[in-house]
Amino acid sequence: MASSSTVLTDSSLLSKCDRALLPVERFMALISGIAAFSLMFLAAYSVSGRQLDKTFLAPVFDAIGLMDGPLLGYVDYIEALMPLIAIMGVSYVQREGVHIRMDIVVGQLRGRLLWFLELVTVLLILTLMIALVWGAWSHFDRSFDCARPLCSRDSSIDIGLPIWPSKLVVPVAFAVLVLRLILQAVGYARALVLGLENPVAVPLVQSVAEQAAAEADQLGERS
Repeated sequence: MASSSTVLTDSSLLSKCDRALLPVERFMALISGIAAFSLMFLAAYSVSGRQLDKTFLAPVFDAIGLMDGPLLGYVDYIEALMPLIAIMGVSYVQREGVHIRMDIVVGQLRGRLLWFLELVTVLLILTLMIALVWGAWSHFDRSFDCARPLCSRDSSIDIGLPIWPSKLVVPVAFAVLVLRLILQAVGYARALVLGLENPVAVPLVQSVAEQAAAEADQLGERS
């Protein structure tokens, strides 16, 4: 699907709720991108430190406290950032409808049959995500304890990073996704009942030609 949004808007309450949730999803997606981008710097720093530590410049870097071998706790940092990278942007991707799916099949459907299948799919996902929010919060709660140092019952192996912040990311991100799925379920149910052709607050299915045209228009705007 093209990266340009296919979600329509209007003055209805449903569309207003959709637009109100969108900035939160965009911010979370931005955090996810920054976390992924920071991993490149961590990797470059760690590898550079390993290589420069073998050169004649090693005493200079040792004197100023930089590049003193590989980055200590590199694996711990990766583990802490991974939930941000993998989960924080999931609601925004759901809103835009760019998760991997069988567009070759869905793209052939129209009208109430399409909205019915979309509604069933969203409701199944919503049921799963509610269960995952409950389970992820329980997992976080087992790790969080303010009676302990850094409020953590467990920590990473190498440098002792508290793990509860990474565990908290999961239920928070999933809770936002639950809100998005509720809005989409209402949107698909509304389209099913009213027989709408282009409902609001849900990603519309594009044909291959429409996807190509949207991508070409987007590239034209950037140039």
